[in-house]
Amino acid sequence: MAGSTGPGATGRPLRVLHLVGSAESDFLAELSRLYAADCLAATADPAYDVTVAVVSPDGSWRFPTGLGPDELAAAAPVDVAAAIGRLRELAPDVAVPQMFCLPGMTTHRSLLDLLGIPFVGNRADVMALAAHKARAKAVVAAAGVRVPAGQLLRPGDVASVPLPVVVKPVDADNSMGVALVREPDALDAAVAAAFEHSGEVLVEEYVELGREVRCGVLEVDGELVALPLEEYAVDRETKPVRGYDDKLRRDDADGSGDGALALVAKEAAYAWIVDVADPLTARVQEAAKACHRALGCRDYSLFDFRVDADGEPWFLEAGLYCSYASTSVVAVMAGAAGTSLPALFRQGVHQALARGVR
Repeated sequence: MAGSTGPGATGRPLRVLHLVGSAESDFLAELSRLYAADCLAATADPAYDVTVAVVSPDGSWRFPTGLGPDELAAAAPVDVAAAIGRLRELAPDVAVPQMFCLPGMTTHRSLLDLLGIPFVGNRADVMALAAHKARAKAVVAAAGVRVPAGQLLRPGDVASVPLPVVVKPVDADNSMGVALVREPDALDAAVAAAFEHSGEVLVEEYVELGREVRCGVLEVDGELVALPLEEYAVDRETKPVRGYDDKLRRDDADGSGDGALALVAKEAAYAWIVDVADPLTARVQEAAKACHRALGCRDYSLFDFRVDADGEPWFLEAGLYCSYASTSVVAVMAGAAGTSLPALFRQGVHQALARGVR
């Protein structure tokens, strides 16, 4: 289907589909639209014939002309069968997944595979593996990367990891339900709070600071290129672990809770690029490349590391998505390495085209 003939052969613009929204959450749908709108603006180019498909938690799809409120309201909702028919009519050459919910990262990527639409980024099975923090830890640990000792809890299980520990839902993002527990009488409440966000909870040993950093990896012409690190504002006494408020907020002056979603983690007080001459950089980059290979990533990857007081990095989790927005962590890191966002986007799109469909 799509991808069999490209613009290089026909002279026409490249048909690019952006898959946006969420199949399970209004919050994640809004977050997806926030990043995707930035991407559309940042990568606009006459070489691309862009189509947007927006998935809603009620199961409907829309094909709006843009991501503004009026454009979304004007697009008629259709069911999945009609959406598949529309995708076949559009016959995109390549897709850019912009969905952050688990179905969006897995089921909808598999749908693209089924329809023969090459897409940028990691396969559905890799996304599923990385989204489960305990399984991702086991895989990278087998590849020789340091990970904190931990225990996976299901309802009724009793935590046995010595305190202090970090308690987290095994498959939630944005630090929802994450807590640092130092005292025994606080453990049960922390575990119960984490279960509100997932059917499984990970309890792992707390790695004392140190520092906390992220490292992105790109695949360029078959070679792995580790990007400059991004460091986060943490402090042993006042901010030992990052929480939801360190990543996202609502800009609602009236206190209604209906204000626009804002990306706190992109502000200079919360995150910054590490000097490449910092001795930590090379050590973390090697660990990140090992994680990329172990998990079977492609095109790009992103990993969080806790760095202990001796400067040793410990893998925390993987975030295997890039929205190609100007605020995307991978895009910011690539920019610090001298690769512009349009060039980064073009590289990912053409690698997906060259790879085709499995």
